Amino acid sequence: MRPRPFLLGWLVGEFVGTFLLVLLGCGSVCTAVLTSAQLGTFQVAALWGSGVALAIFLTAGLSGAHLNPAITLALAVWRGFPWGRVPRYLAAQFGGAFIASLLLFVVYGGLLDAYEKRESIVRGAPGSEASAMVFGEFFPNPHGRPLHEADRAAVPPSTAFLVETLGTALLALVIFAVSDPKNPPVVHRLSPLLIGLALTVLIALFSPLTMAAFNPARDLAPRVFSSFAGWGKVVFTANGPGWLTVYVIAPLVGAITGGGVYQVLRAVRPAPAASAARTS
Repeated sequence: MRPRPFLLGWLVGEFVGTFLLVLLGCGSVCTAVLTSAQLGTFQVAALWGSGVALAIFLTAGLSGAHLNPAITLALAVWRGFPWGRVPRYLAAQFGGAFIASLLLFVVYGGLLDAYEKRESIVRGAPGSEASAMVFGEFFPNPHGRPLHEADRAAVPPSTAFLVETLGTALLALVIFAVSDPKNPPVVHRLSPLLIGLALTVLIALFSPLTMAAFNPARDLAPRVFSSFAGWGKVVFTANGPGWLTVYVIAPLVGAITGGGVYQVLRAVRPAPAASAARTS
């Protein structure tokens, strides 16, 4: 009789945590694009990292705070996370991200309309990725402007795929490291802050190239919502198949790779006694 309450806790944790991640993170993008409240990429990155740290603090006790399908998959591959829970975790993550997108649209709808009118953006027409970027992501970063051929040539799909794979691999490496059971308790207590700091650095570094998703739920759920909210097919055509290859497949590949790298490093790490013997 106990699995049902546990299942509810897992699903609530992933739903609420991913909801907060998208609400706070995409909210920072909304304020940056629509109001210029954040001056520069680092401020947006810092808000993203802080939002993720807060979401982990609040939900880790419920579900482990994966909040990312790529991390859930990597944990199933390398850390024995039950495969039977994976579809439910992913559904909760996408659900939380979708509802957060809806709420952001309600809150920032007036500012979105005003921005599009001011910048002569026709929602759903080619070039409207300039405003759709507050939900889904595009490469290179539109910075609130329509993408042109010169922009696309600067960051081709192959580069964008590499960036999202590398960024997610580094994020997964950090997550696997700070959650290692062999770490001292202080590392576990600080792990939300360390993960948030790592994400801040990665977004500040890679956001100009791909907007730094590293999370299929963070990108795909808001992207799907934006297609229903008036942007239509442009959110799936502005980068060709990049919405799938760059923002879904690349993070999955990156997380599995990053988790695998840490497992290798962990396997070759000397035991404390052996390490002490070599230094004595």
